[in-house]
Parts: sequence; C-alpha cells; structure tokens
Amino acid sequence: MILKTQASYPQAQSFVLKLHRDAAPAEGRLIGRLEHVASGRQFTFNSAEELIACLAKVAAASQEPAARDAAEELHG
Repeated sequence: MILKTQASYPQAQSFVLKLHRDAAPAEGRLIGRLEHVASGRQFTFNSAEELIACLAKVAAASQEPAARDAAEELHG
C-alpha cells in the first residue's frame, strides 16, 4: 500500500459553519457565520450564494501559495 503524503482534507481547507438561530435551511434561508480554521478569519452570510462566495474566496486564497510553490518546483 502506498500512503499519500498529502492530506485528503488539509487544514487550509477547513471551515466551521455556524447557522444563526433564524436560519431555516429547509426553507432555503441560510444565515450564519463561516470561520476559516487555519486563519481564524470570519465571514457572515445571509444567503446560500453568499456562503458559497465566502468559501470560494477563502479556498482560492489558501491555494495560491501552494500553486506558487508547485510552479517554483517545476521551474526550479
């Protein structure tokens, strides 16, 4: 068996999702706060669209250093 050295669920991609008491996901009403575990940054959201936008923004920013590191390894 070959073990992968890269985590399947890296810390840089971990989030805590807290739904507000007024949220009603079954009715499509998502209100809450998203916290990025690695940085501690918090984002409030008032809709599913805002939640996805927060996730995408933080996930993209956390991958930028990894992408630069990989490019440097290729181009030495």
